[in-house]
Amino acid sequence: MKLPQKDADLFYKLMWGLQFFVNQQLKILPGILSLEDYIALPSQKKVDVRDHLWAKASIIDDYVSQNPNGLRADDLAIVRKWKGFISGTFQMFRYLKKHAIFISADSTVYAVLSLYDYFKDMFPGHPTPINVDAVLLPFKGHIVYDGMLKMFPIFWGKNVRAELNDTYMRAKQNGLIVTTLESDQAIAAIPQPRPKRDWSSMAEEVVRMSEKMRGNDAVENAALGLLRASARLTEAVAKGNRDLFEMRQMQHTAWKALKRVDTSVKRSQP
Repeated sequence: MKLPQKDADLFYKLMWGLQFFVNQQLKILPGILSLEDYIALPSQKKVDVRDHLWAKASIIDDYVSQNPNGLRADDLAIVRKWKGFISGTFQMFRYLKKHAIFISADSTVYAVLSLYDYFKDMFPGHPTPINVDAVLLPFKGHIVYDGMLKMFPIFWGKNVRAELNDTYMRAKQNGLIVTTLESDQAIAAIPQPRPKRDWSSMAEEVVRMSEKMRGNDAVENAALGLLRASARLTEAVAKGNRDLFEMRQMQHTAWKALKRVDTSVKRSQP
């Protein structure tokens, strides 16, 4: 869930060059006369320059047009795309193998790569979700942060965690996790639907067979009732019926059947 070393090196080369230009133009840190001097500064010294950059992102156009560091055209294109940054407070919700999950205040879910350090190593001892202020940037078809994260040590209760998990699962289920901030890459990143299998005839047969089945006792009858309710719901889905009202009714019927199974099993215990 982090960039390859070579890409991380390039990112910081471009970021420090841009920030040094911002400092030269806006005179934020006096006495910094070279790019090397700026790179050597600790991160806390760079925060003001970074904040001025994103507050006046149009300065990126000046940097690209002047190209004071003699960058190649493809590197300038990367910097130019940073005008499409996303900033705000995010919940760093989960660490996955390929990326970390960031959830914004408007419930947008982003897949974010770290730079040199894994996110989980940056905040040892702090379980997710972690509340962070961040600036998200496009980089080579991925989403990264701008090298600075501000954490707010807040403990989230079960309800908030459940809401965040529901937000994440909804985005995952519907293919809405944002994996790039670049419009050309976003089109290519849209997941192609898998070829659909037609289970409708098989589901219809299960419904037909379950209607004929009767149990030998209360537990079997309850189990078969659950089978019938589930089969009807499955048949409706397989035939493309996604009407919310009808789905809710069938879901409720299946839920009642499940409760009957639970009750009958409990009653059968000596």
